[in-house]
Amino acid sequence: MKPSLFVVGLPLVVGGCASTLPPDVVASSTAVDQPSAPPAAYRSPIAGYVARQPVDPKPWRRQNDLQSPMNGDGS
Repeated sequence: MKPSLFVVGLPLVVGGCASTLPPDVVASSTAVDQPSAPPAAYRSPIAGYVARQPVDPKPWRRQNDLQSPMNGDGS
């Protein structure tokens, strides 16, 4: 006899002899009494979109002067 017959057939035979369902499968009365979740509100997928256009770069020397300390660190 093939071993696969035992692997497949034995759990089917044993499962068929079970007299009750496991408690996880049976619906309890508390699950029926709980209200359902409220429906989700519609939100547009493009609601926060802001149009941005490319700009020319600013002069690098002015940007560097704005970032550097006033007295010059000398490091």
